[in-house]
Amino acid sequence: MSVTQDTLRVGIVGLGIGRHHLRAYQQIPGVEIVAVADTNPARLDEFGKANGVPYLYEDYNPLVARDDLDIVNVCTPNFLHAPIAIAALESGKHVLCEKPLASTLADAEAMVAAAKKTGHALHVTFNHRQRGDVQALKAYIDQGGLGRIYHAKAWWLRRNGIPGMGSWFTKKEMAGGGPLIDLGVHMLDMALYLMGEPQARTVSATTYAELGTRGRGSSGAKKQMIGMGYEVEDLASAFIRVDGNATLLLETSWATYRENNDNFGVIFYGTEGGAKIEVVNYVQGDTLDFYTDIAGVPGDIHPHVGKGEGHLAVIQHFVERIQNGDWADLDGSEGLSRAQIIDACYRSAEEKREIVL
Repeated sequence: MSVTQDTLRVGIVGLGIGRHHLRAYQQIPGVEIVAVADTNPARLDEFGKANGVPYLYEDYNPLVARDDLDIVNVCTPNFLHAPIAIAALESGKHVLCEKPLASTLADAEAMVAAAKKTGHALHVTFNHRQRGDVQALKAYIDQGGLGRIYHAKAWWLRRNGIPGMGSWFTKKEMAGGGPLIDLGVHMLDMALYLMGEPQARTVSATTYAELGTRGRGSSGAKKQMIGMGYEVEDLASAFIRVDGNATLLLETSWATYRENNDNFGVIFYGTEGGAKIEVVNYVQGDTLDFYTDIAGVPGDIHPHVGKGEGHLAVIQHFVERIQNGDWADLDGSEGLSRAQIIDACYRSAEEKREIVL
């Protein structure tokens, strides 16, 4: 596809997080939502009809097989990302996929191979990059405000945040893991993005399943029988060495005895300054601090930044790249690099040793 004024026709698979994607597409000129698929017929009927989507499917296969779609948006449980994305790419569609890229490294590699083979775009929705505080910090780092970053911390911690006891989230084969692949992949992406995409060299990680297996730590979405159906970790910690003699400490949990909130953020230590983003219960303002010297004494700067556009910004950028025919570098490689690190974390925890990438 070259630069064109033609309307891009989109199909969305999955109306959980996919509802946010649908609303974003509706705000972008030159885009038409043609079809949606969801295994929940009531949700499909209600949400599809309310948004005027002409074609509704309970099975994703007929949606992917349509020959009038330009983009397939994958918003399903993790284990379905690869089969849907690969089928869409091989049938001539571009693919925007929710994070993580896939539930396993092998599936992630297969998705990127399909994108490169077909020449169609594959991109992952890392929406937290588009927060206002992250974008402000990125600009400051790129201007040299922190100098060389030599150590960073990234975390996403919950007290009672298992997102569905007994659901696909807690099944290893369906999800690929627990909070590390669910929340940690967001924070890993944020940290690497802000640090300028250094390559990871070694990983040493541990995982724990202390609460979920005893029926504790649920967000209340679903219940389970104690000891049944919880197959993933509820806390993970990883120490990652990256290029430039720098290090990253990553910590994630769905359920931990700590403050009763949902807390995520990053801290960077640089040769010329430091910075922190800390977000409690998804607040958008008052989250960013810079640490520097002012007239020879320690100084803290607390800028006021907007909230950013999240999913809308990611999807708008993706659509513009497709409309302009400028998607050659959108082959899923960033998502794959995160998948490689997450996979190394799980292997390190299982084998109780450092993994060299």
